[in-house]
Amino acid sequence: MTFTTLKRFAVLGLAALTITAFHTGKKDGWQSKFVTLNGDGSLAYHPDKDGGTLPDFSLVGYHQNDVPIPDVPVVKTIEAPKDGDAGQLIQDAIDELSKRSPDASGFRGTLLLKKGTYKVAGQLFVKAGGVVLRGEGDDKNGTRIIAAGTGQRTLLNVEGSGSIREVGGSRVKITDSFVPVGTKSFNVESAAGFKVGDPVILFRPSPQNWIHDLKMDQIVEREGTKQWKAGEYDMHYERVITKIEGNKVFIDNPVVLQLEAQYGGGALYKYTFNTRIQEVGVEHIYFESEYASETDENHGWIAVGFKNTANGWVRNVSARYYGYACVSLEGGTRNITVTDSKCVDAKSQITGGRRYSFNNTGQLNLFMNCHAEDGRHDYVTGARVCGPNVFYNSTAKNEHADIGPHHRWSSGTLYDNIVTDGEINVQDRGYMGSGHGWSGVTQILWNCTAKKAAVQKPWVSGTNYCIGFHGTEDPGHFKDRWAGEWEGRDKDGLQPQSLYMAQLNARHAGK
Repeated sequence: MTFTTLKRFAVLGLAALTITAFHTGKKDGWQSKFVTLNGDGSLAYHPDKDGGTLPDFSLVGYHQNDVPIPDVPVVKTIEAPKDGDAGQLIQDAIDELSKRSPDASGFRGTLLLKKGTYKVAGQLFVKAGGVVLRGEGDDKNGTRIIAAGTGQRTLLNVEGSGSIREVGGSRVKITDSFVPVGTKSFNVESAAGFKVGDPVILFRPSPQNWIHDLKMDQIVEREGTKQWKAGEYDMHYERVITKIEGNKVFIDNPVVLQLEAQYGGGALYKYTFNTRIQEVGVEHIYFESEYASETDENHGWIAVGFKNTANGWVRNVSARYYGYACVSLEGGTRNITVTDSKCVDAKSQITGGRRYSFNNTGQLNLFMNCHAEDGRHDYVTGARVCGPNVFYNSTAKNEHADIGPHHRWSSGTLYDNIVTDGEINVQDRGYMGSGHGWSGVTQILWNCTAKKAAVQKPWVSGTNYCIGFHGTEDPGHFKDRWAGEWEGRDKDGLQPQSLYMAQLNARHAGK
């Protein structure tokens, strides 16, 4: 299979499907047994034997995609210097902007970097909310920021501080013996301490009997293998309370990992995260790195890194010659949109820990209309990633490994209309790496195309889905694992064409 035969829509076209142009009306074709599109654009979800449904992925991205990414007014402009290091020039401008008082929407303003070349020998930091960095084009003729010289580093760091802090005395147990995937409500021992609008953590523990039944304390050993341990895989999902009826609590985003009394059930508690920054954007910039050779690793590693940031965006950004990623969303990120961006021509060894073109370890994040070339794990999540998260309408070329959850139990990810000439895998990775084990659960491939895909079902606690896939079904690295839910392989005409867009449009229409 060649890349040019991979997909029914335009190859490498990054604008084929957009929020404004996508049509979810019912057309000729076939529909999934898990969710069907009604004639009025609403969706009907069909539960499995345990009552689980495909989750609603529509509330990811910048402000849950309920408002467009804004064009924040420019309040400061800088010109590219004729020569020398521009790092201090840019950093001083960022720091000046960061001291401005935010407006009613939380914005301090946009720093415009005029087109030209800016060499930066060190790193740049945005540590205040409400700051937008804007260039004048994401190609070499636009605003070109170069990671100059040596040093493996993230060039632009957007980062708040702190972490999730539990509000003391607020934790209550979930009393349902089983809470299926897809639901947005459950019963707690007492809802008296909660109110609508409260930010809460949906907590799912990782006791030893669960680790054992998942067989993650039985990984075949090789040098460096780490068996999973109880308590190391506790999951903390950020949610907001939308309604309370007695002791029944309703939340905005769905359960993406079933809660089972035999494995410790679940709990709910209020939290704070006061030092996380918000309303930060990076847009219309071309990031490049200097390098010494094709396998050089002592140079720019990540173009744009976000940490402890909510409701932000990266749009129309390109990265070339970096060793790891164009954009990496790290711990503490949520509701970030990364759109219309490219990662090409990576320079590094082609082995583990390199070339994760668009990487996500946060939650409620959206990557859409992106393109990667010459990467290894182009659209990827890390360990213990809490969903929902979405990778939508994006392409990859000359892929050296695979797309998908990389390791250690990512939950609730949608890969929607992803096209690659490589592989998309959701499987038990066993002893790979340092004991990656089960890479994920409630991972959904929807209308994707690849050379081949392995989609397996974990021993316990849920399954994974491959719906409308074009390519070869692969049994995976370990051939004795159970297959996940496969439906409609190599069958054209899946409706809706995009699950994410259908869910978003149905929600916005109130259906």
